[in-house]
Amino acid sequence: MALQPPSQSDPTENPQSIDLGVRLGRLSLANPVLVASGTFGYAREMESLVDISRLGGILPKTITQHPRQGNAPWRTIETPSGMLNSIGLDNDGIEAFVDCHLPYLKSLPTAIIVSIAGRSHDEFVALAARLADQSGVDAIELNISCPNVSGGVDFGTDPRKCEQLVSACRLACPQPILAKLTPNVTSIAELAQAAEQGGADAISLINTCQGMAIDWRRRRPLLGNVIGGLSGPAIKPIALRAVYQAAMAVEVPIVGIGGIATVDDVMEFLVAGATAVQLGTVNFYNPTASMQVVDALPAALAELGATNIADVVGSLDTESVSK
Repeated sequence: MALQPPSQSDPTENPQSIDLGVRLGRLSLANPVLVASGTFGYAREMESLVDISRLGGILPKTITQHPRQGNAPWRTIETPSGMLNSIGLDNDGIEAFVDCHLPYLKSLPTAIIVSIAGRSHDEFVALAARLADQSGVDAIELNISCPNVSGGVDFGTDPRKCEQLVSACRLACPQPILAKLTPNVTSIAELAQAAEQGGADAISLINTCQGMAIDWRRRRPLLGNVIGGLSGPAIKPIALRAVYQAAMAVEVPIVGIGGIATVDDVMEFLVAGATAVQLGTVNFYNPTASMQVVDALPAALAELGATNIADVVGSLDTESVSK
C-alpha cells in the first residue's frame, strides 16, 4: 500500500466540505461510521441517544433461522480494557425479525445491514434468500465468525467453505454481501481472499478474539460457556494487524472492527486499509461515541490534506520505518 499524496486543494480551510461518502462494493454509505451487530440492539433502544440519520449504517443484532435462547449465564464479564461475552446469538429468529423489527428499521434514514448466522451452509443460504425480497435491507453481513455458537464459525476458518458459502449467498439474494471474519485463524489474508473469490462486496474484520475469565478462589470459569469472545480496546492492535494484512491481500473494501472508540481509532483503521469501520463495545459505555466520531472526522481528514475518505485509505507508509 503506497502512500497516497494529499489533494492539491486545502481542506483545512473548510473541513466540513470534505466528502465522507464511501462505497463497499455495490453498497453506498453517507459516511464510514457504522455500529456493530450485537451492540446497538435493533436501533430502537438507541434512538433517544443517537441521531441515527448521521450514521453511515446500522447492523442490528444477528438473526438466525429459528429463535435462540443463547448461552447459560454469566454471559458478559468486564476485563481490563475490554469485555468478554458469550451471549450465544440470543434472538427471536428470522420470522420475528421480518415481522416485528424490519418495519421499524426500514423507516430509518440510514443504511441497514442485516447480520445473519446459520448452523449450516443451507441455513445461511435460506436466511439470505428470505431477506432477498425484503425492502429496507440494504446489505447482508454473513456472521461466519462468532466464537460462542457451534457450526457457523467453521465457515470463517476454512477457506474452501468460506468461498462456497459466500458464493451461494450471493446467488440467493441481490443485496451486497459482507463477510465477517474471525481473527482466530492462522492466515487472515487467506480467508479474506476466499471471501473475495466467493463474491463478497466487502470484508468485515475482526470478530471477537477467544478468551476466558476465571474465579481462582472457586476454581471455576466466570462465563457459563467457559470461553467467550473478547472485544473492546484490548483487541484493537490485533484488529489493525488483521485489517492491514487483509487489505494487502484483496481488492474489495475492508470494514474495520475491534476496539474503535474515538476518531483517532477510526483514522488508524482507515490508514491501515479499511474503507469503513464499525463501533461496537464502546456503545455500551459511551453510547454517543459514534456521534463524536462523525463530528470529528472531517477535521481529522483535513489534517492529512484529504478531501475524501479514499485519500487516506491504505496510505500507511511502511517503507520509511526502516530508513
